[in-house]
Amino acid sequence: MSRSNWSILMLAVLVAAVGGWFQQQSRLAKVPAGVQVAAMGEQRPDLALKDIDGREHRLSEFKGRRVLLNFWASWCGPCLDEMPALARSQAKFGDQGAIVVGIAMDQPDAVRQFLAAHPVPYPILLGQLESPSTSLRFGNTAETLPFSVLLDGDGRVLENRRGALTPQQLETWLGPPSR
Repeated sequence: MSRSNWSILMLAVLVAAVGGWFQQQSRLAKVPAGVQVAAMGEQRPDLALKDIDGREHRLSEFKGRRVLLNFWASWCGPCLDEMPALARSQAKFGDQGAIVVGIAMDQPDAVRQFLAAHPVPYPILLGQLESPSTSLRFGNTAETLPFSVLLDGDGRVLENRRGALTPQQLETWLGPPSR
């Protein structure tokens, strides 16, 4: 390569790196000051969330189990499309120590109505909608739904994903560890 081609290539790499840095900073700018966002490998926040009957649950109740936190809402089409696969995964892997926990980022009445018509075989908790939202606290800086987080048995964040999980991803996340 000629010297001018190298210069152009280096300039393009620099521009891409600066653009990536600015994109990351703009995501972090949406996080209110003083709010801790769980990152990969970090301990999950031990939030207290209510179920649809108003009983409070702490996420630490699931210690010792792999936990798939699935953030959803009754008005979110991709969330609702994903729910049957989550239910099948809970049935398939629940006896192996994994659990799906739905966290509804929605109004409690809408969640109750939806679940009355479409029950699921895994626990549903109500997320905090006000800033900082529950999904934001788990790394969903864009606050898009669906959003999923995989926790290990000690409550550390292993994975997260925006968008619906595929059956293959559910198998990988909740199935027995590969040896």
